[in-house]
Amino acid sequence: MPRHIHVIGIGAGDPDYVTAQAVAALNDTDVFFAMDKGEAKDDLVALRRQICERFIERPGYRFVELPDPPRARDGDYRQAVSDWHAARARIWADAIATELGPDGVGAFLAWGDPSLYDSTLRILDRVAEHVEISYDVIPGITAIQALTARHRIPLNDVGEPVLITTGRRLREHGLTGAAVVMLDGECSFLTCPPQTRIWWGAYLGTPDELLLAGTVGAVGKRIETVRAEARARHGWIMDTYLLRP
Repeated sequence: MPRHIHVIGIGAGDPDYVTAQAVAALNDTDVFFAMDKGEAKDDLVALRRQICERFIERPGYRFVELPDPPRARDGDYRQAVSDWHAARARIWADAIATELGPDGVGAFLAWGDPSLYDSTLRILDRVAEHVEISYDVIPGITAIQALTARHRIPLNDVGEPVLITTGRRLREHGLTGAAVVMLDGECSFLTCPPQTRIWWGAYLGTPDELLLAGTVGAVGKRIETVRAEARARHGWIMDTYLLRP
């Protein structure tokens, strides 16, 4: 049998979000692969280690940290992402081939859920071009679910759709209906009309969690300030928000 990889969704920050299915996969894993994204994000790897320490009952598993190649920040966005994924795939393939035995079981721990704004599955498809592997996917609690739970609101209005998008696309296309916005480093909600309702959260499910809600006109600038202060304090930030016209 080829080497097997678990892609495990570990939730949005709270270890209690880890599912029973994820715990079983954690205990089935010999080697955990984690991306080293620099000193500022060391605590993201540390949180992954804490989850393993909490739920794994058998000794002997290992963590292998892999250098994260830089991504071009200028030029064509899609091409830059494709090149970045290709570089990651080469690093992952080499690590799997050298760190995992022929019949070993490895795992990548995906923040939230592997299906939502996460590149793990796309990269593993490329890894499979270099080294023979099989893999499965264990779903996790997403930042969207954590956000709506912490604000105690439904995701959608009755009979209405919800768009999941990015800050870049919100700036390009504007807000036409309810939308969850992720990967927004520029507070793109400030481009929305002041009466737009916003529910914002950062570091969801962690002791550093931040929550603000109201209209863009009333709390938009406050969110911008709180976000900037939190990023400066931690060196990184993960946040998302729901908008309704």
